[in-house]
Amino acid sequence: MYLPKKEKLYISDLIQDAAVPYPAYYTLSASMHQNEMLRSALVSLHSFDFSFYEKAKNYEDIFALLHSGGFPIYKEKYIVGYFGNKMMYLESNGWKAMPATQELFIPDNWLVC
Repeated sequence: MYLPKKEKLYISDLIQDAAVPYPAYYTLSASMHQNEMLRSALVSLHSFDFSFYEKAKNYEDIFALLHSGGFPIYKEKYIVGYFGNKMMYLESNGWKAMPATQELFIPDNWLVC
């Protein structure tokens, strides 16, 4: 069985002197490794520069960004993607399914651009 190769994207390759140095890298597929929208979201998250982002006003803002291929930021901690009708957050070792907690449904916990 063929498994797609995963690559490590190091934060130090994206930004020097990151305000948030952990995690030091993310394990991503080759296509995600080259995704410019994901890279800019990671730079914003690790530099703590959210000047291009604003608090979501409602759920339409969040899903409009997800459906356009963008990556909103949840609680100023996680990059969120939408794959196969599932919301996933990015951790060091890859994408993980988002648990449906009460905080997930509060629009103020989301940053969109």
